[in-house]
Amino acid sequence: MRNSTRQLHQKLLSVMSGEGRHPFVSLASLLYTLSLFYTLALKLREFCYGRHIFASRRLPCRVISIGNVTVGGTGKTPMTIYVAELLKTLGYRVAILSRGYKGGSEKEIRVVSDGQKILMTPTMAGDESYLMAIRLSDVPIVVGRNRFAAGSLAVKRFQPDVIVLDDAFQHVKLQRDIDLVLVDRAQPFGNGHVLPRGPLREPVSSLRRCAACILTRADAAADEPRSESCKRLKSILRDRPIYASFHLPYYYTVPAGNRVSHELVSALQPLKNLGDVTPGKGFGFSGIARNDDFQRTVAASGLDIKGFHEYPDHHPYTPGELRDIYRTAKKVGADFIVTTEKDHVRFIHNDPLPFDLVVVGVQISFGEDSTDFLNFIKERLHAAT
Repeated sequence: MRNSTRQLHQKLLSVMSGEGRHPFVSLASLLYTLSLFYTLALKLREFCYGRHIFASRRLPCRVISIGNVTVGGTGKTPMTIYVAELLKTLGYRVAILSRGYKGGSEKEIRVVSDGQKILMTPTMAGDESYLMAIRLSDVPIVVGRNRFAAGSLAVKRFQPDVIVLDDAFQHVKLQRDIDLVLVDRAQPFGNGHVLPRGPLREPVSSLRRCAACILTRADAAADEPRSESCKRLKSILRDRPIYASFHLPYYYTVPAGNRVSHELVSALQPLKNLGDVTPGKGFGFSGIARNDDFQRTVAASGLDIKGFHEYPDHHPYTPGELRDIYRTAKKVGADFIVTTEKDHVRFIHNDPLPFDLVVVGVQISFGEDSTDFLNFIKERLHAAT
């Protein structure tokens, strides 16, 4: 049953990423028809909010939203962490609101971290929220699908000057002062189709709602299709700024014999050079939106990887699946296993590791755009006072 579900999932992903014409009676045509109805519903929703038929609400503090127009893989979590740290350097008290996607508390309003202590397990908090709690030990993090209720709780308990909304471009029920939209430089709009025929959450024209656009993975090689997409992006945004950002990997190792915990991981010192982490052969696994990107990162590091297991995004690893990973790693003669920072929080508090675990994280750099982006945030927040 699980294999059949995975095969269907892979087939849907293949159609969603594919281009060109298809037979009239086909899965692609069915998905395209559904996407037309979905787009119509989005347009009607946008009209109702624009004409104040549906009301949006405002929190009693400044709000920054970080989101995108495609499903998964643009780097919202590391960008949320970057913006929160930037706000702290500017002297603001910060809190983060996350939906807590795939977490057990997604339908509730819960505090993942009070800025001093992590109060929830990764299973309840969701992997992204829990990861932010580890990386931002002094920033309160609240999860819940109802962002206004979650924000009201954050304001009451933590009195933030600024709230950062993670993955909230489509959440127009809550007003914001700055709307930052991430666009993957390597794959800006996929095949150009809206869900479920393509990866777009809403039409590209919706980018006109944003205050600024951030190109992620901007160090990716620019071929002609990407250049055309960037030209289209500039024509849509007009006078809104576009910033370039980069994903910089960092690494740390959890030694064999340890149980993975946030206390242990928080105490480890990240390294910039993966070649300094551990020698020997490795076996990799990941369950993120773009497993191929992770595999390329590991391959570029020079590590000797003898095999790889892929899982769907946000995949909850069962004890049986972890044992299967360990058995396969042993079978290929691996000396260590390697995964993403987002993946490793999903098996925190499991049994002691039989191998060294190499964890690959991502941090954001704006390079030459750092000062311009900082000034943009400062000016927009000042104007919102």
